[in-house]
Amino acid sequence: MASKATCRQELRTAIRQLSDRCLYSASRWAAEQLVGIEQDPAKYTPSHTRFQRGSSSIRRRFRTDGAGDAAAAFNSTPVAGVSFISTPPASEEENDAVESDFYLLAKSYFDCREYRRAAHVLREQTSKKAVFLGCYALYLAGEKRKEEETMELEGPLGKSDAVNKELISLERELSGLRKCGTIDSFCLFLYGLVLKEKGNEGLARVVLVESVNNYPWNWSAWSELQSLCTTVEILNGLHLVNHWMKDFFLANAYQELRLHNESLAKYEYIQGTFSFSNYVQAQIAKAQYSLREFEQVEVIFEELLRNDPHRVEDMDMYSNVLYAKECFSALSYLAHRVFLTDKYRPESCCIIGNYYSLKGQHEKSVMYFRRALKLNKNYLSAWTLMGHEYVEMKNTPAAVDAYRRAVDINPCDYRAWYGLGQTYEMMGMPFYALHYFKKSVFLQPNDSRLWIAMAQCYKSEELHMPEEAIKCFKRAVNCNDREAIALHQLAKLHRELDRFEEAAFYYKKDLERMEAEEREGPNMVEALSFLARYCKDQKRFEEAEVYCTRLLDYTGPEKEEAKSLLRGIRSAKDVELFPP
Repeated sequence: MASKATCRQELRTAIRQLSDRCLYSASRWAAEQLVGIEQDPAKYTPSHTRFQRGSSSIRRRFRTDGAGDAAAAFNSTPVAGVSFISTPPASEEENDAVESDFYLLAKSYFDCREYRRAAHVLREQTSKKAVFLGCYALYLAGEKRKEEETMELEGPLGKSDAVNKELISLERELSGLRKCGTIDSFCLFLYGLVLKEKGNEGLARVVLVESVNNYPWNWSAWSELQSLCTTVEILNGLHLVNHWMKDFFLANAYQELRLHNESLAKYEYIQGTFSFSNYVQAQIAKAQYSLREFEQVEVIFEELLRNDPHRVEDMDMYSNVLYAKECFSALSYLAHRVFLTDKYRPESCCIIGNYYSLKGQHEKSVMYFRRALKLNKNYLSAWTLMGHEYVEMKNTPAAVDAYRRAVDINPCDYRAWYGLGQTYEMMGMPFYALHYFKKSVFLQPNDSRLWIAMAQCYKSEELHMPEEAIKCFKRAVNCNDREAIALHQLAKLHRELDRFEEAAFYYKKDLERMEAEEREGPNMVEALSFLARYCKDQKRFEEAEVYCTRLLDYTGPEKEEAKSLLRGIRSAKDVELFPP
């Protein structure tokens, strides 16, 4: 990682250049990272405490064995002493005392969302800045018209075959500039975007790599490149320059490729320089969320809200954590907070939808998820969460449609595949359900819930494949089954198959777990009863008496059963002591 002073200098220049070219999203990202760099303590003293590297609130309590080795295998960060790309160069136009009047007019039109007027003004301008802004304005004009056609033909949530009709002319112009060698990194970014939308992913990757190698400070280009890296092999095959922006890219790519430990290690490394970056903290929370470390995630998001009380971005993930933990008051407070900040953001609508779902008001929850989709029809979380709500409402056709729309947007979303499996299971179609559960478990092999769902499918009367079910339950146990379902099911399955020794092993493990968690219930009674009978049959009378004595503490038929077993044990012991 470059020095803090170098990063700061580069980001300040990049922010001006990106804003000047109307790449406001990339400019905002760069500005957020700029203030995330630790300031010189002689010149700046933070007004409030922020996350510090090594703070207990952001360090993981438990690290997966081998995570460090895996991170090292994927880590392509240059070692200390390797030179990075210099500060963003100023173009000839930026060195001029007076900027082109036409460019200023076009930028004004662009900022007012009059994209075609901006492109028309720049049609005869030849500077690289003007060429980029003209092409970019034309691209956005085509996107705007595509959205209008979608609304006119299919409605806000319908599928549509509408396309950006400017892509063909843009591809022709930008490919010509590239062949002539007169294209700059910004036009390369736009060319990559056009190629991606036309389905030419291979060439799009090549072009975007050229763009980020020539100008590494454009986060939008890195994001588009990351979306095209669908496998680790593709990622490792990219020929990228050694620059500190590459670390951000790799961390994000690892996360999307479900290499969560590697992503977490990379972000913790980045944090050494960007120790005050809210973006980095949010990404660490995302990685820990994927690893189901909800306590750590909650701590990070609480701190993020203290530092940035009007933040809406990523807060829908925080609401998912609060929903899973059934924190009514905290979720209510969060929903109220984002409603006052910006109620017409997709994230805000999802948070409010989660709040109503937790209250059991599923119709109202669906209304807010649909509102989120009207604001952004490709908002993945809203489709998935709306599918969950339709499942709760027993509206299986609508649930299937919502989940299918989610996997159309992102085929790597395991939650949508899992939801499809659950829905088909509800419809009494276990073969279909099994197909979707397999897809979900392939994408998220460390989630015990998915293995349990697949095992239950194998257990069903239609499939009746107990051996396969046992394999799945064992995988669930190895994946830290927090709901404690798998051990009990393994014991029952082995008992049904007359494998009493294996059944006793799993009942005993389940009993130890319940004792450690101080839990009572029918599962404990079942385990004590089986173990008492098993130990009696194995003539381990002392152990059997212990289990029977514990059963005597319960009321009902199990108490009478324990008394009967104790009488049988004493009779058997008498026979051993005084044989006839």
